Amino acid sequence: MIELEGVPELIDPVMVAAFEGWNDAGDAASTAVAHLDREWKGEVFAALDAEDYYDFQVNRPTVWLDGGVRKITWPTTRLSVVRVGGEKPRDLVLVRGIEPSMRWRSFCNELLGFAHELGVEMVVILGALLGDTPHTRPVPVSGVTSDPDLARTMDLEETRYEGPTGIVGILQEACTHAGVPAVSLWAAVPHYVSQPPNPKATLALLNRLEDLIDLRIPLGELAEDARAWQLGVDQLASEDSEVAEYVQTLEEARDTAELPEASGEAIAREFERYLRRRDGGPGQGPGGLATEGGDGSYLRDTAGGRTKKPSRSESGTEGSEDEDSGAPGPAEPSASAESSGAKESSGSSGSPESTGSTGSPRSTGSTEPSSSPGSNESSRSHESTDSSDASDSPDSSED
Repeated sequence: MIELEGVPELIDPVMVAAFEGWNDAGDAASTAVAHLDREWKGEVFAALDAEDYYDFQVNRPTVWLDGGVRKITWPTTRLSVVRVGGEKPRDLVLVRGIEPSMRWRSFCNELLGFAHELGVEMVVILGALLGDTPHTRPVPVSGVTSDPDLARTMDLEETRYEGPTGIVGILQEACTHAGVPAVSLWAAVPHYVSQPPNPKATLALLNRLEDLIDLRIPLGELAEDARAWQLGVDQLASEDSEVAEYVQTLEEARDTAELPEASGEAIAREFERYLRRRDGGPGQGPGGLATEGGDGSYLRDTAGGRTKKPSRSESGTEGSEDEDSGAPGPAEPSASAESSGAKESSGSSGSPESTGSTGSPRSTGSTEPSSSPGSNESSRSHESTDSSDASDSPDSSED
């Protein structure tokens, strides 16, 4: 049994987890959890033993100086807790780390032990994958679960995926077998601009999480960062005619595929979100929290696949076009439909756990996250805990 000292009794806690690596295209998921931890000033109460789960030749420790004393930071997974105030206070248990190199079952069991001890009511795991989605359109975010009842009550998709999986899929199944409600939220990142960071995908994940757990999330500068990111990619794409043509092909396919989703129900749902965010004045949510929709300059992606700046004179439905769908969107265009303009292989950008297709890591045709295990993990020290100083190991081996 895990004994937690110094952790207060939590109020309706939800565990939100993200892991760098194979499940984290563009660092979108791990950045989302880092944002929550930073905005709500999370307090770390536990860290898993790095020796048990990580291969240090894949995720190397780093050496740093602290007042002239050399110290070592080890790759690990941290747990922190944040309390969200307001009319209905609620606590979040944030899990942020690197996909483990080994002993995944023990890793998941240890996290579930913390969840049980803290009385966690639901686990939400964030992920990001590479897909055939244009950067100019809303980021598709799919919500999937292995629990049929949860899928029905929370308007989620029941997973039907078969094929290679990462720690996100393993942890979700471990939660299901342990009787803990679990949901995975996946953001699709354009495969032709996969370099981190991707603030637009991070923003889409946070918007979807906000709807799922019914909490107002302070977004800070994320909306502005997302705008700047898109303008930067627009500029790069305009300098290469082949890339520009390919992006246009993806746009046309996306718009055609999602046209049926621009329904009155989807527009009404987004308008309700917009009104909730506008409460408390321009750019402010209740409690003075800054929101991305306060000035109407960057409404959230929804299933309609459009972004629009509403004027104050426009009607509600005209000023609330969709960006981030509350329900999984349709599958993206297949490779055969786009191959004429594609510079890379194509596939589905739907949920990695929701389709029956398979694919290998790093293939843009895969519906699982498309980064190879450990591919972008070794340089991340911000997910590490401090060890003793360098006297624990010779200087020669550290330099």
